[in-house]
Amino acid sequence: MSNWILLRGVNEPPAQRLELRAGPLTLQFEAGTLRYIRLGEQEVLRHIYMALRPPDWSTVVPVISNLKVDSQEDHFEITFDADHKQGEIDFSWQGHITGDRQGTIRFSMEGIAHRNFWRARLGFCVLHPMSVAGLPVELLKKDGTRERSMFPKAISPHQPFMDLQGMIHEVRPGIRAEVRFEGEVFETEDHRNWTDASFKTYCTPLALPRPVEVKAGEKISQSVTLFLHYGQEGEEDKIREQKDPARFHTPALFTPPQPKPLRIEGLVTANPFPLPRIGLGMASHGQSLTPKEIARLKLLNLSHLRVDLPLFESDYRNRLQRAGEEAEKLGVDLEVALILSDVAREELMDLRDALFQIKPRVCTWLIFHIGESSTTEKWIQLARPVLKEYAPAAKVGAGTNAYFTEINRGHPPVALIDLVSYSINPQVHAFDDATLVENLETQGVTVQNARRIIGDKLLAISPVTLRPRLQPNGSPPEPKAIPGELPPQVDVRQTSLFGACWTTGSLKYLLEEGIYSVTYYETTGWRGVMETEQGSPLPEKFPSRPGTVFPLYHVLADVGQFIGGTVIPTRSSDILRANGLGLRKNGHTRFIVMNLSPVPEQVTVAGLPSRVWIRPLDEQNVEQAMQEPETFYQENGKEVGTEEGHLKFEMLPYGLVRIDYRR
Repeated sequence: MSNWILLRGVNEPPAQRLELRAGPLTLQFEAGTLRYIRLGEQEVLRHIYMALRPPDWSTVVPVISNLKVDSQEDHFEITFDADHKQGEIDFSWQGHITGDRQGTIRFSMEGIAHRNFWRARLGFCVLHPMSVAGLPVELLKKDGTRERSMFPKAISPHQPFMDLQGMIHEVRPGIRAEVRFEGEVFETEDHRNWTDASFKTYCTPLALPRPVEVKAGEKISQSVTLFLHYGQEGEEDKIREQKDPARFHTPALFTPPQPKPLRIEGLVTANPFPLPRIGLGMASHGQSLTPKEIARLKLLNLSHLRVDLPLFESDYRNRLQRAGEEAEKLGVDLEVALILSDVAREELMDLRDALFQIKPRVCTWLIFHIGESSTTEKWIQLARPVLKEYAPAAKVGAGTNAYFTEINRGHPPVALIDLVSYSINPQVHAFDDATLVENLETQGVTVQNARRIIGDKLLAISPVTLRPRLQPNGSPPEPKAIPGELPPQVDVRQTSLFGACWTTGSLKYLLEEGIYSVTYYETTGWRGVMETEQGSPLPEKFPSRPGTVFPLYHVLADVGQFIGGTVIPTRSSDILRANGLGLRKNGHTRFIVMNLSPVPEQVTVAGLPSRVWIRPLDEQNVEQAMQEPETFYQENGKEVGTEEGHLKFEMLPYGLVRIDYRR
């Protein structure tokens, strides 16, 4: 396999980023978008991009051409063409981005539709970083008025800001950032609902009728402009009106930040959380596990196997039978996700008969209804007596089969259940590697916010997947695949080192919050932790090798060895570049360090003893680890010394390093 296939699952690097300067601001241009606009080390805006979404809320990714860049020491100008083509959609636009010495950045688009089509959204999206949560903001309304507000600290279930033409917030004392929107009316949603690490301001308001028809020949123009205001609030904008802007560019502001040394350390906590129950989903491809696959899955020390049972489907009994048999062979219990319909009473009576006939071992029930985003009291009242009759000790849970936003908007009846559940995936809104890394931190934030809703009830995250399982709006059924293309639930990064790094990051943020259980991926196949012995159905699209494990298998194996232990919270100097997961059990400590970037990184881990064992998993040994997982599982790595408890080493792109010691 080529290095990029091992690293990312596809034989190409991530989109190239261009570093830019606009006076005191630094930023990056990537594939027709702007990212990480910073004033010194302070992030002002995370992302500005143009989005075209059809009625099903999928995303039509543009093809960028005719790119021209004039980048100078303190200003720049960029022009390019963008084409969105998918099905009936054919829309193109010209992008023009400028950044001047005063710190003003303007991003404009002039577009035209080449045929009639329907759209749910067409226009700019601006992301404020999650770090502004709880800070004041001044809203510039479409009617010309101004309104003082705050970015929500707790995750807002609904749009916190409406009818916008602009927003102003303080970046640092005496410096404010103003964003102006032209060409449409904008509003803001709390992106953390879907684990995106941002507040997104977008057009068109969701309260307006949609989808909207775009006529052939229709022209659309929009722009987003970022200004910096200096001085106390209410003073004249000195940057835009001052004839000598250099007067306001102090050396501290004008000097771009230097990359921080990457440092990771474990944190001492008085009452560390125990490792939660960790399980996998039953494979959706329908094939039974082979003896070899069962032996490899046993090495993960799983606690449960999740099976989805739509009780209105005629074959659910066969699915329950297979799940029970596989769970028995793996030595684990079942987490059963029941999807009811409006004839739930009859469905539950049939399920009761099936349970006493098949006799599966069940540890957890999750109750959902096909017509509800968040389970209401009626269905729990119906189901609980039946489920408790069969398995009195099993936990009865409910919540949502979709995203945190659903229980944030419709609180489940927590008094009637033992635990609350919701699922996670990082690609509700964007799909690039950088966004997936950004969204890791927010998984823990959703858990913190769930505590506001559920109190001391147990929390199960189920399942965690790389791609959405359901429709873009989170509703069933699962979307269908286009012949010859990968199913929309499948991501080639499942096979890659990036997938292993992302899984480690997900475990870090969820485990550090003290959840009860978490379910990842599936057992086998292109949505699982290993390829089937038959291999990929589309090897040209999903380049896996038959019978091999994926790198993320070894992450789960390394964590599984510590079941019954506790979690060590870790801190990183730059969570978008590298991070760490800490574990402890019976005097044995393990850190799994991940390089979250596509370039080599120098990392220092602090707080270690004088001697440790290290074992990398990277492009140099990952193929052997995938083909011979049993051998790799037994490897301890090599013993090395530290310098006063500090271990410095280079990590290859998307590589992992396991550090072990006993004391």
